[in-house]
Amino acid sequence: MSKKTLPSQGLGPTGQIVGYARVSSPEQNLDRQTSQLTEAGAQKLFTDTVSGSTRDRPGLDAALEYLRAGDTLLVVSMDRLARSLVDLHTLVDELSTKGITVTFLQEGQSYSANPSPTGKLLLGMLGAVAEFERSIIRERQTEGIARAKARGVYKGRKPVPGEKIEQARKLVSQGVPKARVARDLGISRSSLYKHLGEDYTANQ
Repeated sequence: MSKKTLPSQGLGPTGQIVGYARVSSPEQNLDRQTSQLTEAGAQKLFTDTVSGSTRDRPGLDAALEYLRAGDTLLVVSMDRLARSLVDLHTLVDELSTKGITVTFLQEGQSYSANPSPTGKLLLGMLGAVAEFERSIIRERQTEGIARAKARGVYKGRKPVPGEKIEQARKLVSQGVPKARVARDLGISRSSLYKHLGEDYTANQ
């Protein structure tokens, strides 16, 4: 994988590049995010294994305590830092007013003190799109479950047999793409990622 460079405006003038990574539960894997952050130049990492719907996150609190003016907080994507548009704006504003730059790799955006009107607009638009997509996914899942229950066919997700999981691990270790492994074994990609201990949403 080639090293992903930061946007030119994303580096603090004299400070440190601090990475923050988050997955929603201890069963999910942080390795993909931490690798991306390290490759992008992060010198110190803070992590959380809790839902982004809460600000009560030990790793985030530690990162906020550690950061100083001139530093850059590096995050893989906006939804790893916050799960709502309000929280995203609050965190970015809180950091930028302290002289800390916030850079999102996936979106290719950096935010610092006195952002341009265009920068403010992009932050709102990208954050709103991410929040809207999550809401649509949750709504569709809820509606699908409700319809299945009404037909009397909803029994919850069937557990994946242990032998399939072992076979999947072996194929993945051999370099077979995860999408192909899931298709060939007849299991969903989200289930595959879960059993492999990886965050499915972070790999989308």
